[in-house]
Amino acid sequence: MSHRRAFTAIVLAGDRAPDDPVARAAGVECKALVPVGGVPMVLRVLGALAEAQAIGHRILCGPDRRAVEMNNELRGLIASGAVTWHEAHATPSVSAYTVIQSLPQDQPVLLVTADHALLNVRIIDHFCSVARAHDADVVVGLATYDLIATAYPGMRRTVLKFQDGGVCGCNMYAVLTARGRALIQFWTQVEGLRKRPVRLISMLGWVSVLRFVCGWLSLPQALARLSQRLNLSIDVIMLPFPEAALDVDTIGDWKLAQTIAGNKGS
Repeated sequence: MSHRRAFTAIVLAGDRAPDDPVARAAGVECKALVPVGGVPMVLRVLGALAEAQAIGHRILCGPDRRAVEMNNELRGLIASGAVTWHEAHATPSVSAYTVIQSLPQDQPVLLVTADHALLNVRIIDHFCSVARAHDADVVVGLATYDLIATAYPGMRRTVLKFQDGGVCGCNMYAVLTARGRALIQFWTQVEGLRKRPVRLISMLGWVSVLRFVCGWLSLPQALARLSQRLNLSIDVIMLPFPEAALDVDTIGDWKLAQTIAGNKGS
């Protein structure tokens, strides 16, 4: 990436609530330290980012200092300066907004989460490369529900059902311009609606809700209306990797991630 500025990667690793059930089931301090394939999820994510050609600096937001101190490898990465650690805030969106505001305005940023247990260098470099080719302020990673259901019938995901098909989030966001940071501010307003698609679409207006409920709203139409509302350009990348849609929210997700990682030998 010598001719282009590398992305700064921000990894969101704070727990949404105390006593996370997945962490409790795994017997670890916090969800970021839950092992998949014998490796804590946060270290899997940081390791994939370190291998990626598209990524320069890595910033970790959370887990709390006590959890960091309990893992020798994580503590060592931070102590060496290879990874910069920030304390997590009340929600992932506030954490992301706080950290991104500390970076230069022209710094491209990749936002991912520590529970993205199957994230790998191929997914990262593909997403970042395609995102750069889009003339947009923000690019969001999605996967079609059909792709996920075919590869992993047991994977349970929140599905946004548009006229042109169902899609699932992949917890990958490229913020490519200073103007794109407005989307992170918007995220702080709607974060609690992430599992409630109709309420989320309502932020675009009730006409959009009606069209969405009736199956008449397409994904390009939704993106155009959100872009207009926020005065920035938002685009999506349909990732060809079904595992990109798996974030470990539940014990079932954890078991599936363990199975997939075992099958891939990673």
